[in-house]
Amino acid sequence: MSFHEEEVLGKAYDARLMRRLLEYLRPHKWFVVGALVALIGDAVTQLAPPYLVKIAIDQYIAQGDIAGINQIGLAYLAVLVASFSLEYGQTYMMQMIGQRIMFDMRMQIYAHLQRLDLAFYDRNPVGRLMTRVTTDVDVINDLFTSGVVAAFGDLFMLVGIMVTLLWMDWRLALIAFSVLPLIVMLAQWFRRNVRESYRKVRLRIARINAFLNEHINGMATVQLFRREETNYGRFEFVNREHRDANIEQIFFYAVFLPAVEFVAAIATGLILWYGGGFVMAGTLTLGSLVAFILYAGRFFRPISDMSEKFNTLQAAMASSERIFQLLDTDVAVKNPLQSTVASRQLAVAVPKAGSPKPEARGHITFDNVSFAYKDNDYVLRNVSFEVKPGERVGIVGATGAGKSTLISLLLRFYDVTSGRILVDGVDIREMDLGRLRRMFGLVLQDVHLFSGTIAGNIRLGDDSIDDARVRDAARAVHAERFIESLPGGYGARVAERGATLSVGQKQLLSFARALAYAPQVLVLDEATSSVDTETELLIRDALHVLMSGRTTVAIAHRLSTIQDMDNILVFHKGRLREAGSHQRLLGMRGIYYKLFELQYKKAPGAVSLATND
Repeated sequence: MSFHEEEVLGKAYDARLMRRLLEYLRPHKWFVVGALVALIGDAVTQLAPPYLVKIAIDQYIAQGDIAGINQIGLAYLAVLVASFSLEYGQTYMMQMIGQRIMFDMRMQIYAHLQRLDLAFYDRNPVGRLMTRVTTDVDVINDLFTSGVVAAFGDLFMLVGIMVTLLWMDWRLALIAFSVLPLIVMLAQWFRRNVRESYRKVRLRIARINAFLNEHINGMATVQLFRREETNYGRFEFVNREHRDANIEQIFFYAVFLPAVEFVAAIATGLILWYGGGFVMAGTLTLGSLVAFILYAGRFFRPISDMSEKFNTLQAAMASSERIFQLLDTDVAVKNPLQSTVASRQLAVAVPKAGSPKPEARGHITFDNVSFAYKDNDYVLRNVSFEVKPGERVGIVGATGAGKSTLISLLLRFYDVTSGRILVDGVDIREMDLGRLRRMFGLVLQDVHLFSGTIAGNIRLGDDSIDDARVRDAARAVHAERFIESLPGGYGARVAERGATLSVGQKQLLSFARALAYAPQVLVLDEATSSVDTETELLIRDALHVLMSGRTTVAIAHRLSTIQDMDNILVFHKGRLREAGSHQRLLGMRGIYYKLFELQYKKAPGAVSLATND
């Protein structure tokens, strides 16, 4: 079973999960009280009409009392109006509570997702997490609005009818209840079979979603390799399975609902058979017999409703278990508490009011750092180096050398396995995450743009970055030329993930975004790998000005982009093997020299330096 097929139905009811779910009702407790009062009131009004019919037949119709019939008619109308009002109030309040709970739960899940470390996202597909925020929360809404509450109303109605029937005539009540074993058998059969068919439907729809997500995203590859007919056949199979599972579920409903009606008709027949005899014997009034028949019709409807709501309850238990499992996931990369450690960090990292601002900040130290993404599979081993304030450092190495991992550790997307990383003399694990990351301007090879505008993607919601600053940043990296050619300029719309822009244009926007935030440290991860040679030269000219007085760490694929760096670090298989200036490293005739020779002399068997470490 793949990760898309995770619809495992456990207990139909889990008290532990239900207690946690009911906590979401606490902020809306007065609405819940109002809804319950309206629900009980509605159930009481539902009991009144058959009894009013009994009174009308026994006391007024038999006596030919028109005035009494008019009074009963007005009372019947008043009961209907009251029932409508109470049902409206109960429905409105419960739907409103459900929407508010959905809002609260989604905000809680999203806030938690933003705190989780990148290692969590390495293990969990995006589709699964989206299901938590959307589908699973919708199922919880169904539980509160039409599941548990409605089942409570049905139960109250059943008890009310049973008490009323026993009070009116216990003999006929027992006759009416004699068919209950048949109803119980039907309900058990229905629940057992519909549970399995429900699970199949959920699995099939998950497979459809997974198939569509994968093959729509990869449509270019599908069309390039002429896989349309093959994929059509595979989708037809998946879609047919979903259709058949739904038809199977329809079968059980098609049997169960008429079967309940059939049993109800048997009960009505028994009431007429025995009740008619009681009426002729003078031990039961005609009005009571009619009321019994009307109550019998209402008695079996809640039973069928409660059986159907079994699915809602069970689905809610499964969804809540998955939601709480996500919410209970521990945040591995945590913000430090406001303790003496944090106080010491602030005292070191933040200059006092009135003190002169340092000319350069961003003193970075890697102190014997080792890191493994999983178990003992180390990507970095015993790495130590120093980047002084204002220094420009280039990082090179082949595939798997650990270059990009260095950046992830520096920004604390992951925590080191051993050793420590210091920024301005403070262990980054003791620094506020927001403050730490605000120091850095990051430009990645794989640029992520959000739907919105060009200016919005440079500003990224920071209102302190005005339009002039946005334009200055774009001009500095020579992005203004292509931006002004777009319809709307800086207000031009950006499609999802920047689909309407070229790779190079997206990278220029990412560069402008980093510069607009005026970071103390520039971090460039293959920043010019997707830019043409002419644009790369323009960016390089801008970088000389922007790097002045600012710490810069640049991962490079093209060695030409880091030749004039103050220091170059050469990594190989997770270890720092060489360090020095461009000329010094060439003179060593080691790893760097071989990389340089491969790129510029095109030696036989040369391989390009990959960048996804």
